[in-house]
Amino acid sequence: MNGPGKSDRPVVPGKSPNNAGQPAAEGMEGRGLAEGSSHQQNAPRAQHRDGAPSALERVRQAAMRNRKQQFTTLLHHVYNPDALRAAYFALKRDASPGVDGETWRHYGEGVEGNLLDLSERLKRGAYRAKPVRRAYIPKADGRQRPLGVTALEDKIVQRATVDVLNAIYETDFLGFSYGFRPGRSQHNALDALYAGLVTKKVNWVLDLDIRGFFDALDHGWLVKFVEHRVADKRVVRLIQKWLNAGVLEEGVRTQSETGAPQGGSASPLLSNVYLHYAFDLWAHNWRRKHARGDVVIVRYADDVVVGFQHRADAERFRAELEERFRKFNLELHPEKTRLLEFGPFAADNRRKRGQRRPETFDFLGFTHICAKSRSSGRFTVLRQTMRKRMQAKLNEVNASLKRRMHDPVPEIGKWLRAVLIGHFNYYGVPMNIRALALFRFRVCRLWHRALCRRSQRGRVVWERMRRYIDRWLPSATTRHPHPLVRFGVIT
Repeated sequence: MNGPGKSDRPVVPGKSPNNAGQPAAEGMEGRGLAEGSSHQQNAPRAQHRDGAPSALERVRQAAMRNRKQQFTTLLHHVYNPDALRAAYFALKRDASPGVDGETWRHYGEGVEGNLLDLSERLKRGAYRAKPVRRAYIPKADGRQRPLGVTALEDKIVQRATVDVLNAIYETDFLGFSYGFRPGRSQHNALDALYAGLVTKKVNWVLDLDIRGFFDALDHGWLVKFVEHRVADKRVVRLIQKWLNAGVLEEGVRTQSETGAPQGGSASPLLSNVYLHYAFDLWAHNWRRKHARGDVVIVRYADDVVVGFQHRADAERFRAELEERFRKFNLELHPEKTRLLEFGPFAADNRRKRGQRRPETFDFLGFTHICAKSRSSGRFTVLRQTMRKRMQAKLNEVNASLKRRMHDPVPEIGKWLRAVLIGHFNYYGVPMNIRALALFRFRVCRLWHRALCRRSQRGRVVWERMRRYIDRWLPSATTRHPHPLVRFGVIT
């Protein structure tokens, strides 16, 4: 079936995302499009009689009307110069260059001519994807996480392609999928998980870990999944070019039939497409047909938490998921995947059995702990900053302070202020104030130590240090509303 034509009428989605009987953790079913130029945005809510929806809005409407429709003409949305221009200006300007050494600023010196040349190469099929440059960043546990640094033109084309594909897949993706989607964030996933744990009958939590997910994506299966919706062979070939471009490390280029290098604009969307078919649809169907009690699912990229009312459901779900994953070249990590007792009755049940307090689990930088509200005495979930994440950030701050030791105090103060604000903006959730205050206190200690070391005249007295702290470092404050309040407003 061909893609939407100019005669397609705009459809106003009036369907509520909160279906009857739907778990609270899945209420948010965003339908927004990715940001871009004016031709890519949703049509105005209050249109004039001669108004018309944008090109990608018509794609989205067609995808929503027919969930089985295949789109045969999409590439013209990608090589449109306006789309490429919007993609270029959406990129990070100070990002590291890829294998070609091209930077955002240098490319921008002749941006219009460069984008027109890129558009023509895409149109006639002469565009070639370049290998991804391998880089590594440290993880919280001391290991190195491999990243792929994509060439600039590949970033532009990937960004423009993702904008087009988002118009289709945002109508398909399920409500419990939150990672790398327009209008959704990590805090939306955290709120959904909290809402599910405290409002549904959850007694067991299955903390899933997919071993080496981004390195295990099977290219053959991924292309098959994409072709469910995308019948434009030129767009499929674009995706295959990125997958087959390989990785360049220390001058050696390697290619593989599996994996999607992290760092490119297309990798997050392609990983979501892969897990949509390999996990999401199956898990949603399993819950409806096989679960005997409540099941809550929250997924952010390859981080998945599933809550169950009954242990038997959890054990069966895990066993059948392992069997399904084998079909798609995926594997649950046997040590990091855990089933733990968690919920309003976990503490009492474990106490009766002579066991210690309930186990905790980590999700998106927070340790989730069974607790009771001080005001009502009811069950709640205490979310605290993961110790490994906090320590890793403090180590990073300490290393930067050593490099900046002789910088002027105002410069260091402004930088530390930005560090604390960024930390509070992410970790400033209700009931996490102690961890926020601890982080600020330890940053102050590190700064004081650095100031003392840069002079041979002696230590900086605390009276003077307190003036620096009061002048530059903000107090620890909660930045986010209660999850049920925000989740209820959004849904």
